[in-house]
Amino acid sequence: MNVTHSGTASGFPLRDQGVALRLSRRRRAVSRLIEALCVLATLAGLFLLGSILFTLVSNGIGGMNWTVFTRITAPSGDGGGLLNAIVGTIIQAGLGTLLGTPVGLLVGTYLSEYGRDSKLGEAVRFVSDILLSAPSILIGLFVYRLMVEPAGGYSGWAGVVALAVIVVPIVVRTTEDMLRLVPISLREAAVALGAPRWKAITQICYRAARDGIVTGILLAIARVAGETAPLLFTSLGNLNWSLDMTQPMSSLPVTIYSYASSPFDDWVQLAWVGALLITAGVLALNILARVVLRKRS
Repeated sequence: MNVTHSGTASGFPLRDQGVALRLSRRRRAVSRLIEALCVLATLAGLFLLGSILFTLVSNGIGGMNWTVFTRITAPSGDGGGLLNAIVGTIIQAGLGTLLGTPVGLLVGTYLSEYGRDSKLGEAVRFVSDILLSAPSILIGLFVYRLMVEPAGGYSGWAGVVALAVIVVPIVVRTTEDMLRLVPISLREAAVALGAPRWKAITQICYRAARDGIVTGILLAIARVAGETAPLLFTSLGNLNWSLDMTQPMSSLPVTIYSYASSPFDDWVQLAWVGALLITAGVLALNILARVVLRKRS
């Protein structure tokens, strides 16, 4: 037999219903407030990003011409370009990425698949996190004492090593995080089919985490492409055309640093053009990688 008490609705006292209604309204109000704050933060971030891009384009597009890509740096008034700086940046950033990416990939794989809870893994992860947050100028000083002083001079190879040291912890962190997101069931299925552990990692885990790992590598390239302080202590810069890696080598960040503080208007214009080129190059590289990965998928 159903009994309905006086002063109740749906089996709950009216007082309890009132409390639940007030709590529900409070939760909805808090949820709307947090949502509004998130939207405002997103709009603020987009505004700042748009302002930076607008400043780069508005100040750099006016000096963009074929001379920038066909002539090397020259004294003010001689119509110099940025050819040697562009080539130097491509060489040093490219070799630094090629040198640091395999090391970071292997270390990240070890931390995720083999040394996840080991003391060695914790120590390696701690050191990697320190390197990830360390100021790049300290890395430049380290490579300076390691390579520049013993060799008796600056060199492109020293710049490559400094950039590689910056690449390693970025790739380590992204590789470990992406591999941890791969379901355990995929590894267990591969082992159940008789595949050795290394083959399960390379053929299954790497493919499942490919997009995230590539994103980490692109982040590393974007980071090293704009580094100035490490190159000031390693490759230094060169106003002349030089592909000799044992000699000082020019780069866009160092050239921008030098030209931006110059009293000459044409050099300041070239500094804006160089900043725009770095930004456009990193953006184009990201878009190209996304398109290639999407086609493969």
